[in-house]
Amino acid sequence: MLQYNELSADPNAQTLKSIYVYEAPVRLWYWVQALAMVVLVATGFLIAYPPPSIGGEASDSFLFGYVRFAHFAAGYVLAIVTVLRVYWAFVGNDYAKQLFVVPLWNRQYWREMWHEIRWYSFAADKPLKYGGHNPLAQFFMCFVLMVTTLFMIATGFALYGEGTGEGSWAEVAFGWVIPLLGDSQAVHTWHHLGTWIVITFTMIHLYAAIREDITSRQSIMSTMVSGYRTFKD
Repeated sequence: MLQYNELSADPNAQTLKSIYVYEAPVRLWYWVQALAMVVLVATGFLIAYPPPSIGGEASDSFLFGYVRFAHFAAGYVLAIVTVLRVYWAFVGNDYAKQLFVVPLWNRQYWREMWHEIRWYSFAADKPLKYGGHNPLAQFFMCFVLMVTTLFMIATGFALYGEGTGEGSWAEVAFGWVIPLLGDSQAVHTWHHLGTWIVITFTMIHLYAAIREDITSRQSIMSTMVSGYRTFKD
């Protein structure tokens, strides 16, 4: 059985050993985004659930100011690398486009999606090997990770625009998000919900990547470091 990706290998084939998959800009985006999200989640929880009190004079402490600065700075970083990642989808190799182009119209894609669901459910005994993302991973990377990331950027800068004031770039560019979702508190709630989606996705992503590295005998984790996917005997 051949995968929808023309560079995929047959599950029993041993001829394809290693291919260059993820270019340096894609790998850089991946790790910078991961770091930015760690900072955003950590500082976001401190903003949502601040400590009840801080000892000493208020004028002597700028702790919460640093927390907010780190959150805003990480938000800017996330937005910038996301824009650059979209740009690289146009100029990069075929694998760089997978994050944004999911072949939902392809029957073979859905057949292989079903196989991946069975594989992750321990109902299939042989994994299919892919150069880039497998169909299930591609679906979740696009419709969960990227959609949630864009949503978090939009809602985050909408809330940021409230602080920078009317006429600021953030308010002009994203101010429409607040009335669209109801009011400021509703946007806070949706933004907080998006955080939990990111956390849940990250846990599943790490589990799936480590599991694939071990059981499917193809490199997953190291591919995002070297760029090469290695198929093992």
